[in-house]
Amino acid sequence: MKSLRFFWEQQLFGVCSYLGERLCIAPSSIRLYFIYLSFLTFGSPVFVYLVLAFWYNIRRYIRQYVNPLRGV
Repeated sequence: MKSLRFFWEQQLFGVCSYLGERLCIAPSSIRLYFIYLSFLTFGSPVFVYLVLAFWYNIRRYIRQYVNPLRGV
């Protein structure tokens, strides 16, 4: 089960893990809320998830190249 979760986290940008760390909530709870909201609102949270994934990856990219010493 953990290998499956690790695979999904690598494939799906790690947005739930990032939000869990920032909000001090278990990432599994965030995933469940996301799934429930997706069913209740006919998939609109998928758009929010993709926007967050894009923002998270751009932010990580900018931090890496703005200050090259930060990664050391």
